[in-house]
Amino acid sequence: MAEAKQNSNLRQAIDFGALVAFMGTYLFSRVVQKLDSTDAMFQATWVLVGASIIALLAGWLLEKRLAPMPLFSGLFALVFGTLTLVFHDPNLLKIKITIQNLALSVILLGSLAFNKAAFKYLLGSAFHLTDEGWRGLTLRYGLFFLCVAIVNETIWRTQSDDFWVAFRGGLWVASAAFGIWQVFFIMKHLIKDEEPEQNT
Repeated sequence: MAEAKQNSNLRQAIDFGALVAFMGTYLFSRVVQKLDSTDAMFQATWVLVGASIIALLAGWLLEKRLAPMPLFSGLFALVFGTLTLVFHDPNLLKIKITIQNLALSVILLGSLAFNKAAFKYLLGSAFHLTDEGWRGLTLRYGLFFLCVAIVNETIWRTQSDDFWVAFRGGLWVASAAFGIWQVFFIMKHLIKDEEPEQNT
């Protein structure tokens, strides 16, 4: 258990590192290299694509599998990052967040319509909740992802590249805060492991 938790923490640090590398490269390009926002975005996108590959490989090496959520996010970063570089259009990277979160929202909220809780399958065996807990968590994250998609779509269409990159960092903070808020709900619906029976 301790090793699994350590690997999970390391994996989260690696995933966060990809975002830090992207934002750090953009800031360096703008402040130090004095590049315009478009060129800075392309340089940062190269770093993001490379960091996403590393994150996926690290996940495989650490856990011997690719968990659904990191795989989903990693593939989106690779696909839209590559499209951004190929078509030389930074807007493709910006709409990644909209499409990715909208897709997650449709999957989660849509599953509830069929009396399923898709979040249970996306998280795998991270923890065990009651059916009510999984449905509640699926609804909460489905609505959260929908809000993220709407806010991102509004910001990238109305604000500068600099503002959008800053928003990208703020979004990670908001996601982390939302996740911490859900801990109370998770604990309420957590199914504790049953005590092993003792042989008589």
